[in-house]
Amino acid sequence: MDKATILVVDDTPENIDILVGILAEDYKVKVAIDGPRALALVAKSLPDLILLDVMMPGMNGYEVCKLLKQEPLTCHIPVIFVTALSETADETQGFELGAVDYITKPVSAPIVKARVKTHLALYDQKRLLEEQVKARTQELEDTRFEIIRRLGRAAEYKDNETGLHVVRMSHYARLLAIKLGFPSSFCDLLYNAAPMHDIGKIGTPDAVLKKPGKLDAQEWQIMQRHAAIGAEIIGEHSDPLLQMARRIALTHHEKWDGSGYPNGLVGEDIPIEGRIIAIADVFDALTSQRPYKQAWTIEATMELFENQAGKHFDPKLVEAFKQILPVVISIRDAFLEH
Repeated sequence: MDKATILVVDDTPENIDILVGILAEDYKVKVAIDGPRALALVAKSLPDLILLDVMMPGMNGYEVCKLLKQEPLTCHIPVIFVTALSETADETQGFELGAVDYITKPVSAPIVKARVKTHLALYDQKRLLEEQVKARTQELEDTRFEIIRRLGRAAEYKDNETGLHVVRMSHYARLLAIKLGFPSSFCDLLYNAAPMHDIGKIGTPDAVLKKPGKLDAQEWQIMQRHAAIGAEIIGEHSDPLLQMARRIALTHHEKWDGSGYPNGLVGEDIPIEGRIIAIADVFDALTSQRPYKQAWTIEATMELFENQAGKHFDPKLVEAFKQILPVVISIRDAFLEH
């Protein structure tokens, strides 16, 4: 097991020699004779613990500690002040700045060893707990995403489609968002929310959803309700992922010219995620074979997109989608039905 690294900061060489003599057998010890040098060393390689003199010329120990605690990369490093000061006010100031302990001069070897060992153990325990919490949080996040994807697949299976539809169209949507210049956080959110776009089909009667022929006016009204039903299933929630999923479910059948449903939104009144999903969803639906139809060719599908730019689809998004088409086709080929 690698030795822990201790940084000793003191402007007096004799004090440094004493602390190095006490610690060198058990730890890797680095030294600095003033605050700026200490900060430079920390910037190059993070120590596991810092023994910091208070009374130093120029930048004193309190100032060094304050700067360390202001930076995300160094704020967690335990700082023990080593000082001749013994007034309660001095100790209070140090603890308020984030120090974990004080050792008074002249130092006692057993006390230095004991304090360093104790705070390193606490620091290791804290890091272990943080890693466990991080791993557990990621596990819960992964589980949440998987549940969302599987709910999306459930809706597709009800509609005689396979779960690969939601996989493909989710990839297409993220690619389009990336092409449009959205930050990675938005693109990832879109990718994970996209599978929920047709969750409302769970509430659509099979007689309508699986009717082999053309729907009559009443049946079409029933079919159109799936957008609002999807929004109701997802519900109102503070979670950004579920908020986006709800907007997508509600608006991915809106059309640029206002002829879509359920609310007849026009142009940029349609949320951008709804406009993106509209393209990703229709592209995959048209280019996929279904029990009731053959797959369209890429050429025929893109011709329809050209004709529907400014009508069904946001024209800027159609243009961007054309530019990423080769990557879209490669994803489609990777997730073909078998």
